Amino acid sequence: MQRRWIALAIALTFMGMTQAHDAPKTPSGQAAPAAGDDENLWLDDIDGAKPLAWVKERNAETVAKYAKSDAFTSLDARLLEVLDSEARIPMVSKIGDHFYNFWRDKAHPKGLWRRTTLAEYRKDNPAWETVIDLDALSASEKENWVWHGAQCLRPANRRCLVSLSRAGADADVIREFDLTTRSFIKDGFTLPEAKTQVAWIDDDHLFVATDFGPGSLTESSYPRIVKEWKRGTPLSSATTVYEGTAKDMSISAYRDLTPGFQRDFVQRALEFYNTETFLRGKDGKLVKIDVPNDAETDVEREWLLVEPRTAWTVGGTTYPSGSLVATKFDDFMAGKREFTVLFTPDEHSSLSGHSWTRHHLILNVMRDVVSQIQILTPNAKGPWTSESLGGAPPLSTMDAGGIDADDSDEYFVTVSGFLQPTTLYYGVLGQGERSAIKHSPAFFDASKFAVSQHFATSKDGTKVPYFEIAPKNLKADGNNPTLVYGYGGFEIPLQPAYSGGVGRAWLEKGGVYVIANIRGGGEYGPRWHQAALKANRPRAYEDFAAVSQDLIDRKITSPKHMGMMGGSNGGLLAGNMLTRYPQLYGAVVSQVALLDMKRYTHMSAGASWMAEFGDPDKPEEWKYIQTFSPYHNLHKGTHYPAVLFTTSTRDDRVGPVHARKMAARMQAMGLDASLYENLEGGHGAAADNKQSAFMNALAYTYLWDHLK
Repeated sequence: MQRRWIALAIALTFMGMTQAHDAPKTPSGQAAPAAGDDENLWLDDIDGAKPLAWVKERNAETVAKYAKSDAFTSLDARLLEVLDSEARIPMVSKIGDHFYNFWRDKAHPKGLWRRTTLAEYRKDNPAWETVIDLDALSASEKENWVWHGAQCLRPANRRCLVSLSRAGADADVIREFDLTTRSFIKDGFTLPEAKTQVAWIDDDHLFVATDFGPGSLTESSYPRIVKEWKRGTPLSSATTVYEGTAKDMSISAYRDLTPGFQRDFVQRALEFYNTETFLRGKDGKLVKIDVPNDAETDVEREWLLVEPRTAWTVGGTTYPSGSLVATKFDDFMAGKREFTVLFTPDEHSSLSGHSWTRHHLILNVMRDVVSQIQILTPNAKGPWTSESLGGAPPLSTMDAGGIDADDSDEYFVTVSGFLQPTTLYYGVLGQGERSAIKHSPAFFDASKFAVSQHFATSKDGTKVPYFEIAPKNLKADGNNPTLVYGYGGFEIPLQPAYSGGVGRAWLEKGGVYVIANIRGGGEYGPRWHQAALKANRPRAYEDFAAVSQDLIDRKITSPKHMGMMGGSNGGLLAGNMLTRYPQLYGAVVSQVALLDMKRYTHMSAGASWMAEFGDPDKPEEWKYIQTFSPYHNLHKGTHYPAVLFTTSTRDDRVGPVHARKMAARMQAMGLDASLYENLEGGHGAAADNKQSAFMNALAYTYLWDHLK
């Protein structure tokens, strides 16, 4: 559960739109690798005067070159219009009797946390009640607050823990808030800025995993100690619940607040895909839930669901990787090992997620990356029953989720496609058809375009799917500006989704837009991800190259007209396509990327990703990691396509140092490399809609200028 949250946080896909004077240190205080031949270590001083001056010079150069034209100004405004549109669907979550939404627009750039009733929400123009005005709060406190969410104490849902970030960093300030008075509670629970994980126990107690001082963080920069904190006492007096090691990824605890099924759990994430989950008794004793560490587990009321990532043999039966099985939680903890199989993957299908209502389980399934939804119902006597919720339109995404698993069988469904604006449906399982209650506006004329799915053959013979969105009158003459987007990591799939920004910035100009579903992602479940882990990482890059070559072979485009873009892990993908396959592209955009894979574990939260990439401090692992470290694979005399690196000073997840150093090294070699580092924004590289519009306009303008 915890692992999946962190993975989703890392996997931003960008489809929409302390000074150091000694050697850089890891969060645990261990010295980073020796400088060796790295001439750009001075850029590691993220907030240092000299590096920031250099960054501002690079920013000015990039803005002067790509962000001063009338075309850029127009695109920037049109992208901001999409982001600020009051006609967008305000997605909501239920807290108590109200439905809550966080909303940004032109009048509220930092945003409003607001609420309404279901009856109002179903109207075309609901009446909203403001709960927190983040613009007003930021102005009064002279802080650039960025909303990071709130968790409220069930079932009363009066008190909430609000997470606020300074300028978009992952680190949050936690403050207690009263929903009835709509005000922060004086002398309530408050935690200073840190990568805190906090959860309610009851009115007067919290589980807190945070920075408790020197030695309390893991090498991944996450908490390694979780404590129980009592209201009215200093944090220093909190009692330790569990203490991990510096080598662990993170430690956390939470209480399942489901009425009648309250249980406490502790999670020890040793690394990605390797988590121990414990049931904590009233006496504080921990009992491990005896499932594989790489499995996803979900405890809901009387049920335990297990989704193994590798084949699991238990009770004389083997359950394949990517399956979903269920048993009674109390029976399992008592030693019984009898499971009901709820989902079994095949060559074309995988489970993308599940969600509970009060009496049913919703399965979101992908078949060749296109959605299917099944409704499962447990029976007191007999097998679970299954029925389809209805398929999505061709080449689109349908995502269903329960609204309130404690009290109702209500659910929301969103349906979206590359050319199909999102529609939100509301329904109650077992009570007839769902009804459409919200429609996203169309931001471009989709009638001029067509969506198709293709399969490229990778180097090892694997068939790799990709989606192509192109003008209906496309001429296959190799001259079409084509942008290929990819991610390929952390078991995160890229499914069809509507983007007004892509439509306005690329499709309307006549460009072709492609989504590559390469290995490393989750399009075909764990097997698709595991095929590109560690030493097999290059499989992801071979897949992306195969998709790109297939576009050339089909005469959709040619290298001088083809560009690629990716963010975060996708930014590492971009760096590798730049250095490993420079002959395929006319331009590359790499966003908030990992690029220096020799030192990545000593930057920001990098140590948490060794299960994905490997440990470069081990010579035997660096031997293969160096083959996909873009910073170490630049060679003088090689022709590289033009490249733009974008990042954020406040990115405390990947960090801006990767992009800084890559741009600096390439510029020193006389190569065409540009850098733009937003001084705010965190890992999303933007703290508000205006910044997001600018960053996207810059990326698309850069690509169009080089590929048109």
